[in-house]
Amino acid sequence: MSVMEVTRTVKKWEVFPGKNKFCCNGRVITGNQPVIFYVTLFLIIIVTGLFFGSDCPYLAVNLSPAIPVAGILLFLFVISSLLRTSCTDPGIIPRATLQEADNLEKQTETTNSVGGRDMFQPPRMRELTINGVLIKLKYCPTCKIFRPPRASHCSVCDNCVERFDHHCPWVGNCIGKRNYRYFYLFLVSISLHCIFICGFSVTTLVLISLKDGFVSALQTSPGSIVEAVIAFFSLWSVIGLAGFHTFLAACNLTTNEDIKNAYAKSDQKNPFSRGSLCGNYCEVICGPTPPSLIDRRGTVIIDMNNQIQPHPVANGYTTNSLSPTVMYQTELVASSGQMT
Repeated sequence: MSVMEVTRTVKKWEVFPGKNKFCCNGRVITGNQPVIFYVTLFLIIIVTGLFFGSDCPYLAVNLSPAIPVAGILLFLFVISSLLRTSCTDPGIIPRATLQEADNLEKQTETTNSVGGRDMFQPPRMRELTINGVLIKLKYCPTCKIFRPPRASHCSVCDNCVERFDHHCPWVGNCIGKRNYRYFYLFLVSISLHCIFICGFSVTTLVLISLKDGFVSALQTSPGSIVEAVIAFFSLWSVIGLAGFHTFLAACNLTTNEDIKNAYAKSDQKNPFSRGSLCGNYCEVICGPTPPSLIDRRGTVIIDMNNQIQPHPVANGYTTNSLSPTVMYQTELVASSGQMT
């Protein structure tokens, strides 16, 4: 006797194969380890709150009412850039469906003799020429794709990410092609925010000390000491990071490429460089944001065993609609003149 199969319709983000977390019905995507991100957010809010509670009332009366206004605007910019970095798809590349993975392996299969039998295995690397430079495309055994240039698989989020820079626990997300500019703006704005708070906290202590003495200043505004110390020690790390990523943007490099010395050979140039520091910087920071490759809010049908129906695809694309990444892979394989 046949048993009627029970199925239900779910959103694609509910069966997403990576380790990311989704909120607001798939509209918000973050990493799977948000604890340090919450620490970052907590420190920024607490230190800023101390500044507005301890220093701003005194500074607004004795210096200028524009100081609290500037502080609020800077704080809002810091928080917005942090949240945009943390809650934006960094450029996740969809995994290949089972049929797409099989087709790719058939197109690229090689024969190896093992124990007298022929074993077919996909080659683990491809070569692509970009602006006269040979680029190696590695095969990702998890996502079943040849990763595009500059992409890498994040072990924390378990996804391949376009123009992968690094995974940043402080913002709780990968830094990639789609959220790098927001990460950079966060570094620059938090550096200015630290300078702003540290400078005006010291200013408050100095002004009170000139009137009533240093001991009275410590008693009158103890929060200023706490703010100044936290902002001072945070300042050096965030300014260093902002400067480092300014250098990377001007050279059109990623942290991953810089660590691996991807273009360290004297005869190998960066094929992605536009030839000028200003051109590279504008492309990385001011260029258009590409659309997300993952369809988070689409729907799929799954059975009672949580298997996607009718095609067992991990990323929600049907076999009649190839994912953008696999279409890219197919074009690479077909381009025999450039890729071997």
